[in-house]
Amino acid sequence: MNAQTRKLLVKGPAGAIEVAVDAPEGPPRGLALVAHPHPLFGGTLDNKVAQTLARAWLQLGFLAVRPNFRGVGDTAGVFDHGVGETADLLAVFDDFIPQVAQQAGLERETPPLALAGFSFGAAVAARCALALQQRGVTLQHLTLVGTAVTRFDVPQIKPTNAPPLAQRVLVLHGEQDDVVPLSGVLDWARPQQLPVVVFPGAGHFFHGLLLPLREWVCQWHGAQNP
Repeated sequence: MNAQTRKLLVKGPAGAIEVAVDAPEGPPRGLALVAHPHPLFGGTLDNKVAQTLARAWLQLGFLAVRPNFRGVGDTAGVFDHGVGETADLLAVFDDFIPQVAQQAGLERETPPLALAGFSFGAAVAARCALALQQRGVTLQHLTLVGTAVTRFDVPQIKPTNAPPLAQRVLVLHGEQDDVVPLSGVLDWARPQQLPVVVFPGAGHFFHGLLLPLREWVCQWHGAQNP
């Protein structure tokens, strides 16, 4: 994203995972992972929407980490239809949580955790969120943009046994999305009673609307994380 962005390799289930790391000024307030869109259709950690989400969390004082999925950049492995990619996100969390806790001065506590994803990355982020819950790890924030619910199996975020997470989920979608129709996202969100923020006139990639997208994420999550 800028000259201060660091590229690192993290150990994952299928080998090395390349990550881009952006640190806020001063000790981080938490850790945010951002998942990029479909690797077989040009999705990388440098995707503009993924960078926009990372900038939002950086602005909120979080350490922002963007992994490359399997087979992208210097990340080992091959595309695994969201299964291996979910395992890789969990591995990145495992690697960075202790680091951020130490930097934030939290000796025995888990730092605030945020997870965000765009398109295929949003589907993987949703799977990762539920996997973290099953581990007993508290996820403070979840941001899903252009969620690929019509192309991948995206689990419900609001199971009856986990209402706290559902209250911290931000779902954003473009009105004119021709990759993942808005109607599909509404059908997915409706039984969970999850609100969906609709950007009028926006397509799948939010062309010309990245700044308002970042502002929405900052304002919504910032109000919950003052």
